[in-house]
Amino acid sequence: MRRVIFNQKGGVGKSSIACNLAAVSADQGYRTLLIDLDAQANSSHYLTGRPVDDLPTGIAEFFHLTLTSGVAAKKARPQIIETAYPNLHLITASPELADLQPKLEAKHKINRLKKLLDKLDGDYERIYIDTPPALNFYSISALIAGDRCLIPFDCDSFSRQALYGLLDEIEDIRDDHNERLEVEGIVVNQFQARAALPQQMISELLSEGLPILPVYLASSVKMRESHQACRPLIHLDPKHKLTQQFIELHDYLEAQL
Repeated sequence: MRRVIFNQKGGVGKSSIACNLAAVSADQGYRTLLIDLDAQANSSHYLTGRPVDDLPTGIAEFFHLTLTSGVAAKKARPQIIETAYPNLHLITASPELADLQPKLEAKHKINRLKKLLDKLDGDYERIYIDTPPALNFYSISALIAGDRCLIPFDCDSFSRQALYGLLDEIEDIRDDHNERLEVEGIVVNQFQARAALPQQMISELLSEGLPILPVYLASSVKMRESHQACRPLIHLDPKHKLTQQFIELHDYLEAQL
């Protein structure tokens, strides 16, 4: 099962959600792979603790090889590294992705990620894909390759306006490129239970029939501590409220499969 975490708006917790769900998946015994497609490489840093300039080129090297001809392009496979956490593997991102994008677009390599994941399906039970905060070559590649899409949402009025267009764009990709793609749901993130506006906004979105998932992720300084320590919450503080919310969200999603 391949799960894409995507939103065109930055700062909505995309990488945090991808990494922490993947970490819970691995902790529960699923052989799990996280693929970082964002040139900022936040997920790669979070799961390894290594500076961006000290990371393997990972997925960028794979895409670079696809631009070549012959056997090397057909056999291209990125370096997959083991994290410090059992069952959790990682394909890192790097800043080189930004320079590669126009070349990949010019060569129409939009389906190469799907072909790679077709080869990796036998090795992993769960694949999580963290995408850049833009509808670009990499996020479209992920949506073409994925089975399900999670949309992080931070209860901001600007995020709400962008949400409608985002859902339409995902539906277009589904119709044109990937009929099996499903919007698994909208993940309410950085939720403030005591504030009236988030409650009102979620109620309105539910009344419009949008697929708001029933588990909300609270706003917490513990997430910043997790980033600072470069340790997913399940390993930093398993009993924390936010950790338990990630576990609950993961288990809810698994129950829907």
